[in-house]
Amino acid sequence: MSHQLPEITRRGLLGSGAAVSAAAIAGCIGGSSDDGDNELYFTQEKGWAYKFDPIVANGVPTAQVNEQIYEGLYTYNEDATNSLVPVLADGEPEVSDDGLTWTIGIKDEATFQNGDDVTAEDVKYSFEAPVKEETENAAEVNMIDSIEAVDDKTVEFTLKYPYAAFNTVVIANIVPKSERDGNEKDFGHSPVGSGPFQWVEWEDGQYVLLERWDDYWGEQSPNISGVEFDFVTEQSTRVTGLETGESDVIETVPPQLWEDVKNMNNASIASSLGIGYFYLAFNCNEGPTADPQVREAVDYVFSMDDAVESFVEPAGVRQYSPFPQSVVDAWDFPADQWAEIPHDRDIDQATQLFEDAGVDKDYAWNIIVPPDDMREAIGQSVSNGLKEAGFNNVTFERLEWGTFLDLYATGSEDDYNMFTLGWSGSPDPEAFTYYLFAQELEGSTNGTYYSNDEVDQLIMDAREEPEQEARREMYIEATNTILEDRVHLPAYNTYNSYGVANYVSDFTSHPSSAIIPLSTGYNNVNVE
Repeated sequence: MSHQLPEITRRGLLGSGAAVSAAAIAGCIGGSSDDGDNELYFTQEKGWAYKFDPIVANGVPTAQVNEQIYEGLYTYNEDATNSLVPVLADGEPEVSDDGLTWTIGIKDEATFQNGDDVTAEDVKYSFEAPVKEETENAAEVNMIDSIEAVDDKTVEFTLKYPYAAFNTVVIANIVPKSERDGNEKDFGHSPVGSGPFQWVEWEDGQYVLLERWDDYWGEQSPNISGVEFDFVTEQSTRVTGLETGESDVIETVPPQLWEDVKNMNNASIASSLGIGYFYLAFNCNEGPTADPQVREAVDYVFSMDDAVESFVEPAGVRQYSPFPQSVVDAWDFPADQWAEIPHDRDIDQATQLFEDAGVDKDYAWNIIVPPDDMREAIGQSVSNGLKEAGFNNVTFERLEWGTFLDLYATGSEDDYNMFTLGWSGSPDPEAFTYYLFAQELEGSTNGTYYSNDEVDQLIMDAREEPEQEARREMYIEATNTILEDRVHLPAYNTYNSYGVANYVSDFTSHPSSAIIPLSTGYNNVNVE
């Protein structure tokens, strides 16, 4: 089995720039089973654009690591429905009749890895810090008016309005105030949480090493001794790593290699349709794509149906709105109606619309995509279509994550006309409307700068409306306009898929891509 290989051999096999960890060289972690260690080697698809501080971090790869170190008051259940499971909380929240006050008790036994109790002051600090420090996560807690530590183990949230999706906010990770306050710059390099795994070390761009916290306060201790996260962006290299035993689990089984992994003798696929959304977005702030007629012309230059069928399936499914299927089903959204809005490929129609809009054939288009083969394929399809429509000056760039994140939300025509991106949300439609289309998040999670005051008001009203049917109507009306205006061209949703070596037991896929369930109430991974 792969985990029995010498450490230096395992790392040397990566061939992707990953280096031998200091702990591995010293023989301290993983490798031989002689000392009972059974470390899990988990290969992620993408690297970490943030340090490991949940107050600051706002990316899935980092969150997957953070979810092992930190805990929230609550977490999603196994199916990621709206039913939450208490973690640090000692039970269900007490919600006032007007929906404005949420009172939550904290388990007496909950402690951080430094030995300190998890207190109401820690919870208060964890929810106030993103706003105080103006991090990218501020928008996720900006509905909170005030937080009071009623006593050491009771915290009370007072909301500005009866925010119906607040149950998706109280899953946020809690950090120890004593460790982070005044140490904000360095905390993410040596994080401390209350979760079942604790920090060992991190080599930026190489690996993250965690070990089981043997004094974990919770009822279930992990079966595995630790987990090492590496990342390999090249798909075939990830799959080869699984096949050769270099990796125990690899994230994201690529569509073109799906059958290969499925038919491996030494591995299988664990998958679940995610609560996510992938899309092509337009710069509605500057340049020709600020004109909805031009955005419609772009819709005509290629077939999204064909692109998804060719480059995404069977690893994902076509999506026609910002809402993943689980949200569509739960809210009875008119998915069939929305599926009629996008055009199929018609170069003549596209050319006519470009001419009507006055777009010069010498215009220099700029499409940017992150390092992801499926999103790259969508961008490439658009680039090819623009060239077929007579534009020869089309720049198509696949950027590394940090560069992409720096550019995609500037609103500058010089940086992009279009970009492809994905969004991992929550079971509430708020996650796919407010964060992606609200005007107050322009330059943050909204890189389109779409300006439609009626749509914006619907989105803002929906987040303050306590009645679900009223919210549903608002979301449908806003989405109708967003799709007709082609702010985004919805593309697909993917399965959260993992190639899992046969000697790894009880590994399961969760609908939230940020959650890698290693030791939960419904599973406990083991490397046998």
